[in-house]
Amino acid sequence: MKLGPIPPPRGTALHSDLRVEKRRPPLIPLRASRFADRGFEGLMTLCAFTLLAIVGLIVFELVDQSWQSIHTFGWGFFTGTDWDPVAGEFGALPFIYGTVVSSLVALVIAVPLAVGTAVFTTEMCPKPLRGPISFLTELLAAIPSVVYGLWAIFVLAPINRTYIEPFLKKYFHWTGLFSGPPFGIGMLAAGIILAIMIVPIISSITREVLVAVPQNQREAALALGATRWEMIRMSVLRNARAGIVGAVILGLGRALGETMAVTMVIGNTPQIAKSLFAPAYTMASVMANEFTEATDNLYLSALVHIALGLFLVTIVVNALARLLVWTVTRGTPARAHAQ
Repeated sequence: MKLGPIPPPRGTALHSDLRVEKRRPPLIPLRASRFADRGFEGLMTLCAFTLLAIVGLIVFELVDQSWQSIHTFGWGFFTGTDWDPVAGEFGALPFIYGTVVSSLVALVIAVPLAVGTAVFTTEMCPKPLRGPISFLTELLAAIPSVVYGLWAIFVLAPINRTYIEPFLKKYFHWTGLFSGPPFGIGMLAAGIILAIMIVPIISSITREVLVAVPQNQREAALALGATRWEMIRMSVLRNARAGIVGAVILGLGRALGETMAVTMVIGNTPQIAKSLFAPAYTMASVMANEFTEATDNLYLSALVHIALGLFLVTIVVNALARLLVWTVTRGTPARAHAQ
């Protein structure tokens, strides 16, 4: 009698491999696999070009609706200081000035606070408190801007008028930045409320960047005799600086485009003043305030022209962000610094 091959005993590795091979699903045909790959590639390409098309349509619509203002004023629109809809004179420089100054004030206040909060929660905070502090910090980002504006009117403005602005005027009036009557509203109030609004963005991104720094970087610094502060400064912050710069730029982008909260406390006056106590206007707030009041085509075109300018400012900010990141990393990816 002819005997066949003897099957491997049950429970052995060879028997398990044979069982797995018997249950292995059939391979996908090569033609179907190529079709799936091409379909996936086409879908991803369509998504990418859809985003490009949306940006292109936004630019086209802004240019088309502002063409009358562009044709009438040209680039002088962004250097003009007169804003008189009755006389048909429109200049956007006061709005650009108010946007830039309020955003810079917000960054000066928010960046140290946000980075310090991120460093504390990742490096120094006890573990039971990390979750609640991180949650409360991110909760600030979920508050609507109109609520911030109301809080600024009823709480921040009286505190500014009674305590902060008189103190700054008494000791720092020689700088020229804190002169004039303390109204409680103005560019300083707008900068403070913007700082509160962008702290969660900068802090949360900075915290994620700090957590991504390899633990062996910290251990190596401590093993060489560094103190905790030296370890944080040399091993953590230095490796995470590119990400921190990116977080600051994202916060700046939020500050540049914020509308309602700034509109409620900045004073809404188209002027250029050195003092931070003076009222001002931003590019976003003038569109929110006067868009429904535009009575003729030139007025409406001028407001859309400001929207186009805000779009250009956003592009410039992102370009500066890339330049700053490059100067920090010197063209090397941030991950390479962390290794």
